[in-house]
Amino acid sequence: PQISYATTSAKLSDKSRYDYFARTVPPDFYQAKAMAEILRFFNWTYVSTVASEGDYGETGIEAFEQEARLRNICIATSEKVGRSNIRKSYDGVIRELLQKPNARVVVLFTWIASDGWGAQESIVKGNEHIASGAITLELASHPVKEFDKYFQSLSPYNNRRNPWFKDFWEQKFQCNPQNRKPYRKACEKHFTINSSNYEQESKIMFVVNAVYAMAHALHKMQRTLCPNTTILCDAMKHLDGRKLSRYLLKVNFTAPFNPPNDADSVVKFDAYGDGIGRYNVFNFQFTGDRYSYVKVGQWAETLSLEVDSIHWSRSSVPVSQCSDPCAPNEMKNMQPGDVCCWICIPCETYEYLADELLVHTAGLENGPQSDLTGCYDLPEDYIKREDAWAIGPVTIACLGFICTFNVIGVFIKDNNTPLVKASGRELCYILLFGVFLSYGMTFFFIAKPSPAICTLRRLGLGSSFAVCYSALLTKTNCIARIFDGVKNGAQRPKFISPSSQVFICLSLILVQVVVVSVWLILKAPGTRRYTLPEKRETVILKCNVKDSSMLMSLTYDVILVVLCTVYAFKTRKCPENFNEAKFIGFTMYTTC
Repeated sequence: PQISYATTSAKLSDKSRYDYFARTVPPDFYQAKAMAEILRFFNWTYVSTVASEGDYGETGIEAFEQEARLRNICIATSEKVGRSNIRKSYDGVIRELLQKPNARVVVLFTWIASDGWGAQESIVKGNEHIASGAITLELASHPVKEFDKYFQSLSPYNNRRNPWFKDFWEQKFQCNPQNRKPYRKACEKHFTINSSNYEQESKIMFVVNAVYAMAHALHKMQRTLCPNTTILCDAMKHLDGRKLSRYLLKVNFTAPFNPPNDADSVVKFDAYGDGIGRYNVFNFQFTGDRYSYVKVGQWAETLSLEVDSIHWSRSSVPVSQCSDPCAPNEMKNMQPGDVCCWICIPCETYEYLADELLVHTAGLENGPQSDLTGCYDLPEDYIKREDAWAIGPVTIACLGFICTFNVIGVFIKDNNTPLVKASGRELCYILLFGVFLSYGMTFFFIAKPSPAICTLRRLGLGSSFAVCYSALLTKTNCIARIFDGVKNGAQRPKFISPSSQVFICLSLILVQVVVVSVWLILKAPGTRRYTLPEKRETVILKCNVKDSSMLMSLTYDVILVVLCTVYAFKTRKCPENFNEAKFIGFTMYTTC
């Protein structure tokens, strides 16, 4: 088996091809996920990407783009930097990035930058002011102080087992160790590695963990196969790589040289031989009198950021969006094939946003809420008791009730007097009942429309008048027949008894009731709601019949009025004892 301490390519997680491979670092798709979550955290939905040619950059940026799509983050342009240091190639990449000015954030897989940048000072040396404000990721690790102590004690004179160390020393101090090259000056004895000229590579911890992982696997294998000895037994002399690989993937131990209570202290592998995905988030910023990387968060399955610790290059969080957010009264009109670019279209009057992409028109009975996120029922508009239009009719109706009750009281008091009997008291009571109904209809017409109220309106309007005019028609008809008989010397007319008069009157009223009942059956009573263009803020509530239909229901009443008028005119010259015909005639003339 092989354990890597630095290789992060996602391709190496394929166990069908690399079944003996393990690593103490996580694959790049964890890093891609962390980078995408940072973008989503700051609402950077429109970004550009730059990747280096090769497996690391290309595979990493591909993983990032997949994670970005899952979070509705769009890629403005995706550029690739070649391995050659041709300035023209770099200038071309920069020109392409500048073509997308709204993509203010650039994701670098070789700023938001991956662990290839991390917290290395050498990456930004000489360009600190340009890199200021960059967010970078680095594998979560800690410096191994024991390694620093060991490494700083080395020199070409005490480290002969490493054949490359002399080359390193020569390159580091630009000198000739042990006079190997006569054209260079000899290295002085006091040359040493110290904190001023040395920075520990962040992956040292993973190198140590890889060595210990192999040791733990071998130890576990030895204890299992050779339980009775501490040395190699026959079962281990012919070492099976596949068997050792299984032991390796099962190791789980506390990392050596770890600081106390460190969350990154556990070393183990998943089913694919990958290490645990943990990253530190750094912000490159100017603090005090120098530029430095400041840890501002971490990612371990979830993102944790200390936003207040981040210093941006222009003192505010950059905006990296294809389109500006729409106003509360605007709808997003998405551009074809792009989930990050849109045109804001203002809502029309009485439209509301079902969501940011869909506009609905409020129904005729509804109005949009102030924030346009929904609609509400418009207030109903109908004649109410407190309206000026209602106060006058109600006052008159109340006075009419008082007068009607007074007259009824007089009639009841003098019910058996000759005057009341001669006036046709039965028809008078019917007439007074009709007058009472007519005044009572006022209250039905100012009540809130409902099926019951609308039924009473349609039934009562014509019927109340029919009661009044049927009584008057019966009375005037009776008077006319009596005096026509007297004038012609004929016998006493038929059907002039009180009971006959009441029957005739009720028959005339019944005609109106039957007509209205048929109308109610053909057109069921109910309400209707509508709005007027000039008064869209309220919905008008009315009965579901037209005003013209209500007038048509009075046709029979008009016939009764005309007949009453004719008989009143014929009886205008009756003797004084029957002079009520004159008053009926006056009433009919004014009615017509």
